[in-house]
Amino acid sequence: MTDAVTRVLVADDQTVVREGIVMLLGLLPGIEVVGAAADGEEAVALVERHHPDVVLMDLRMPRVDGVEATRRIRSAHPGTEVVVLTTYADDESLFPALQAGARGYLTKDAGGEEIAKAIADVRSGAAGLSPQVQLRLLERLSEASPKSAPSVQSGPGGPGGPSAAGGPSAPGGSGAPAAPGAARAGELPDGLTVREAEVLALIAEGLSNAEIAQRLFVSQATVKTHINNLFAKTAVRDRAQAVAYAFRHGITGTQQ
Repeated sequence: MTDAVTRVLVADDQTVVREGIVMLLGLLPGIEVVGAAADGEEAVALVERHHPDVVLMDLRMPRVDGVEATRRIRSAHPGTEVVVLTTYADDESLFPALQAGARGYLTKDAGGEEIAKAIADVRSGAAGLSPQVQLRLLERLSEASPKSAPSVQSGPGGPGGPSAAGGPSAPGGSGAPAAPGAARAGELPDGLTVREAEVLALIAEGLSNAEIAQRLFVSQATVKTHINNLFAKTAVRDRAQAVAYAFRHGITGTQQ
């Protein structure tokens, strides 16, 4: 499975940039460029024709912009992942793109190795967010979250204990992250349980299912069950949308 070639479509309205990205991808092992689009409308049409695994999507393009193109592609072709590759990392660009279904978000100062990693990440079901984008998400949360909000306690007798987790908690109750801004289960949005919020917080930190299982001292099967449940409750389609949801509702493990 690791030897499979990833088929990539590039969408960017600037000819020099588009051709440069195509040339760069052509030098990366395990990646085949199947097409290049000059705007979002052409990107949607080429996805319909070539069924790529991943689209590298610019945001500000004529006719149809990258956010709307991402929304159309993810709706009609859920097997095709979208990684945004743009000059802009402001909130007005970042969050609409993630909400439209993009699983990755990079700025155009990313190198070939970072682009290749993001492509591989989204293909494996993870989020391909650049460190700068992750930092901006944390900064926005810090600006928006009430500083006095108490945190979820995770311990044998607390809400994060075995009965909520489907498995034992860490010794001393310190193995699971807290969810700032959502102190008690009754305050969590969309009917999330405390343990589902803890899993969501770890997804927002960029952890894989295996890493979440190790952090929470549960099996990967239990983690998958929590993820399926929280995805259904929050109506998110993938991990990138889950990250956006977590930061929008102040559910992260970033606390002192």
